[in-house]
Amino acid sequence: MARLDTFPDGYRQHLLEVACPSFDETPFVPGPSLAERRVAIISTAGLYVRGDRPFTSIASDYRIVPGDVKANDLLMSHISVNYDRSGFQQDWNVVFPIDRLRELAERGQIGSVADFHYSFMGAVGPEQLEPSAGELAGLLRRDGVTAALLIPV
Repeated sequence: MARLDTFPDGYRQHLLEVACPSFDETPFVPGPSLAERRVAIISTAGLYVRGDRPFTSIASDYRIVPGDVKANDLLMSHISVNYDRSGFQQDWNVVFPIDRLRELAERGQIGSVADFHYSFMGAVGPEQLEPSAGELAGLLRRDGVTAALLIPV
């Protein structure tokens, strides 16, 4: 894993000075209890299903990941030299915790697991992702999703 204290001084300082967006309000939407929620995964690991198109380095769109995808058919486009992919290679649940969600659903701790999940590249500012995020919100609504597990990578 890349650690900030291991970067050269100039690059470390650059990363510390990157502006983070500020939003005027925090949306709040009440919903059902956790045991009744339908949960989808939204990752920024640049995940895509074998046969789909990989992400480019500045992609602001997303890829759909079916809930029945097999581990060896889920690939990662994350291309940063600062990103260690070995965790994903050993256990896909590190960036796509579908097995953990299924276990929670089987125990009745969540209502159900969504049929589809989503991945962004993650190397793009939030402002560029807004159009895709709005589109994705509609897909989540149509699938009856009432909670999203956000996996920032």
